[in-house]
Amino acid sequence: MELSLDLPTGPLADAVLSTVRASEAAPIVNHSVRSFLFAELLAAHEGCLTDAAYDRDLLFAATVLHDVGTGSLAKGEARFEVEGADLAADLLRQHEVPEPDVDRVWEAIALHTSPGIAERRGLLCHLTRAGVVADFGRHAEITAGWEKRIHAAYPRLAMVRSLVDAIVERAARSAAAAPRYSLGGELLRERRAHGVTGLELDTTAAPWGE
Repeated sequence: MELSLDLPTGPLADAVLSTVRASEAAPIVNHSVRSFLFAELLAAHEGCLTDAAYDRDLLFAATVLHDVGTGSLAKGEARFEVEGADLAADLLRQHEVPEPDVDRVWEAIALHTSPGIAERRGLLCHLTRAGVVADFGRHAEITAGWEKRIHAAYPRLAMVRSLVDAIVERAARSAAAAPRYSLGGELLRERRAHGVTGLELDTTAAPWGE
């Protein structure tokens, strides 16, 4: 399996990278870019690269912007996934991306923490979630041949702790940002009850830690 670490280029891709670099912590930016690279690996493994529904630019937008709702642009007025999806949609519309494609990216970001749903909402949703969870160590048997190069280019930098901090901080801003059983709501509840979340504890068993 071949993979290039070259990222998409052009006005939209440049804007996507600029947005996350300006609004997110470096560990989360690196996580988002790794999610794209892992998603490409998984797409190649599954034979999806020639699928009519596969769009590299949209996959880049969805994966790299999937946590933009944890950054400084988010107000904490809704679930971070939804705020991030809204922010991503606004950015894509500024670049005159067709509305059906805007909607696909919105859905992929909004559902990336919804296992069992994202995988059934089309290729973009499936690959976005697959790339994200791969960065937490899922599908390691597929990505093992490339993960060292990916991590060398985009180091982890204690990503899990940084991401949980950002999600919890925004979830604490309003009840609407932390509904019961949402990821943000549960991480906030665990932090308040135990000082640490299950997501952070789980990284001790992950193939490459946090």
